[in-house]
Amino acid sequence: MAEDLGTLLRELRDRAELTQEQLAERSGVSVRTIGRLESGGYTNHRTATVSLLADALGLDEAQRLRLAAVLSPSRGSRAARAAGAGHRPAPAPLPADGRDPSPAPRVDGAEGAGRGEPSPAPLAQSAVPDAYAEAVHELATEVQRRWRHEEAQRRVHDPFPLPLRWKPAPAELTDSAENIQRLGPGETARVMDLGGNLRTMAEVYQRIPSGRLVVLGRAGSGKSVLTIRLVLDLLKTRASHRRVPVIFSIGSWDCSTTALRDWLIARLLRDHPHLARRSSGGACLAAALLDADLVLPVLDGFDEIAEGLRRDALDALNASSLPLVLTSRREEYEQAVRDACTPLVWAGAIELTDLTLQDLADYLPRATRSHGDDACGGAEAGSSWDAVLTQLRRRRSTAHTHLATVLTTPLMVILARTLYSDTPGRNPAELLDSARFPSVKSLEEHLLAGFVPAVYRRRALERDAAGRGPRTVHTDPARAEGWLGHFAHHLVRPGRERQDLAWWQLGDSLSRPQRITAFALVTAMSVALADWLLGLLLTSLSVSEILLQGGLMGPAVGLGFGAVHAMTGGAGGGLEPARFRLTLRAARDGLGPRPLRTFCLRFGHGLIGGAVMGVGCAYGLTLERALVSGTSVTDPHVVQGTLINMVVLGLIFGSAAGVVLGLMSVLEAPVDVTAAATPVALLSQNRTTAWRQFIILAPALALVIALGGHLVVGALRTVMGPLHWGLQDSLFIGAVGGLGGTASYVLTFTAWGQWIVLARVWLPLAGRLPRDPAAFLDDAYHRGVLRQTGAVYQFRHLRLQHHLARTYGSRHRASSPAASASRPGGSPSPGKQDGG
Repeated sequence: MAEDLGTLLRELRDRAELTQEQLAERSGVSVRTIGRLESGGYTNHRTATVSLLADALGLDEAQRLRLAAVLSPSRGSRAARAAGAGHRPAPAPLPADGRDPSPAPRVDGAEGAGRGEPSPAPLAQSAVPDAYAEAVHELATEVQRRWRHEEAQRRVHDPFPLPLRWKPAPAELTDSAENIQRLGPGETARVMDLGGNLRTMAEVYQRIPSGRLVVLGRAGSGKSVLTIRLVLDLLKTRASHRRVPVIFSIGSWDCSTTALRDWLIARLLRDHPHLARRSSGGACLAAALLDADLVLPVLDGFDEIAEGLRRDALDALNASSLPLVLTSRREEYEQAVRDACTPLVWAGAIELTDLTLQDLADYLPRATRSHGDDACGGAEAGSSWDAVLTQLRRRRSTAHTHLATVLTTPLMVILARTLYSDTPGRNPAELLDSARFPSVKSLEEHLLAGFVPAVYRRRALERDAAGRGPRTVHTDPARAEGWLGHFAHHLVRPGRERQDLAWWQLGDSLSRPQRITAFALVTAMSVALADWLLGLLLTSLSVSEILLQGGLMGPAVGLGFGAVHAMTGGAGGGLEPARFRLTLRAARDGLGPRPLRTFCLRFGHGLIGGAVMGVGCAYGLTLERALVSGTSVTDPHVVQGTLINMVVLGLIFGSAAGVVLGLMSVLEAPVDVTAAATPVALLSQNRTTAWRQFIILAPALALVIALGGHLVVGALRTVMGPLHWGLQDSLFIGAVGGLGGTASYVLTFTAWGQWIVLARVWLPLAGRLPRDPAAFLDDAYHRGVLRQTGAVYQFRHLRLQHHLARTYGSRHRASSPAASASRPGGSPSPGKQDGG
């Protein structure tokens, strides 16, 4: 060779006027690797690494060819393609063995799928098709923005990230090196170095040819923080042709009912609603990106899957060839491996190790800051931690050993920081009191129990929706703990535990009869108010007659709507929130196959609901006439008239509601990327959509009832004889149906409406939720009790969720109704509880 790689690389770097550190920042290759390449310390160069450096240096075609020419002869041809790619996006980097890439990975559940092979490099694909380039860029930008914000919210870098280290997982929990490296028969596996730390996690992952990695660790060992850092580092070095890493909380996956591909698509649509747009092939963009191998699933929390489903979940993951990252507590994953008789195929595995006393000595004193004039101010609190850490090094008593054991996980260190470094007047020396804390378990329970009161003793700053403010927010710690306990208890159910705290599911904590009763009452009030208001404006009836008519018609319709909810399952669980907006632009696309199905479904719902309302109105009119005139409702002529009215009004209301709701589907378009699905943003978007539905539906439904009624009555006269449908009657009935019917629909058959009825009215009146649950959840998120995962909240850690749920349940089992009624607002006043 005329020149060696190290000399040429230094020359090109100097020409670009970059230091090794600047090149490392641009390329994502570590400074150590760059230094060893330039010094000749590497003789077996990875083309993926060289390609990243070439891209970061901005080499032209001639320079890339020079770089390709100095690579080893055994790799020359492929290296030339990687380093000499001109100004095109770099092709897929090859694995270290230099083999050609395998076919695109398969997701379980994809059409025509048999078990395929995964891509040989975790982030290596050919260029993104032009049709998907914009969607991929939008997804990457949103994922990066979201997790940067979440990392800042968790104060990961304040004052610096707790060091996370790992070791190779036991051999029985990982596949063979030959399978991980995707070698053919007779090929020898190279030694794989998966060692590293939090800063080099992305580089470690990129060393795995199969792109499959399992991260194991104890509860609270930092697995979630590690996945966030992995995602952000991969995105930092991501070129336009690489997969977008997306974190999925896999604990909510029920593999017995939902295929992996379908579940991933549903979660992408929930958290990134702009991916509901249609691709050129007709599928939604979420499905298209997944099938095109443009998404890297980072599956967090395998241990949170229901125990009876873990083996099947592992089998389903093994039936897929997707490159992926999976995190789990070791015990649960180990049991699933034993049950399935195989680990995750093609996957390497690492296990997080404990923090050391030196890690604590570096972190805790620096995390303690001055609290002004408090007795335990910055320097003194830091000294208190120094004194505690000094005693822990000596290990002179079991109390020292217990505390040292507790503080080996980042979760417990963060809890200890919150209670003793961030809270004025607290001294960590009390943690060494063996009388108060005789065991490791009692120490952990103390830290968990003290976390919520500690963060709620601090006042929070909150801005209003327009970004003005800030204003000081204070929530009583006891009441806040009670409400959080209600949320946690709502999530923890025997046999089917959940982590996702979704605003549209908060009403699920009520029993089914309670939800049906609430919806019936709301419908009755909506129809009665509409009848009273319009009766005063459009009729010459007396006030007493109007009040009587509305008072009878409302409950009759309400009972009908309650029956519809009971029969259709509308009260069996929270409705999914709308992920569309109403726009005339959507109607230009016409009725394709899917919108046509939506039209038919909406027409059916409207037909049933409208018919029930018509029947209720007919019965209400009969009761009114019976009370006014003194006739009996069982009189044959009255019964006949009532039945005729039920048929006529049922057909008028049902057909009108079906047509209007069906046509509404034509105006629906997916939200754009600017409407990113955070809980607050999704709630706001659903509120806007619900109001637009009301504004469009009410006059449209009134008009169709009034005009369509003439057509229906005209058609039925030939069968039923003379029927009266005068202009005044049609206008009044149409207006009541439009106003009352639309209000009933929006409040009981939309996610936002059910949220208003159940979470903003019913549950707060019962003292089980605050008056403004959305503001409370957002405040809890900013205080660090909750975390955001796309469109839902989750408790910061599963152990905190379990502790709050257990405390809430035991307190409510022990408290009497009289004691509950005596508390302000009827809310629980949680206390501490020992035990696991």
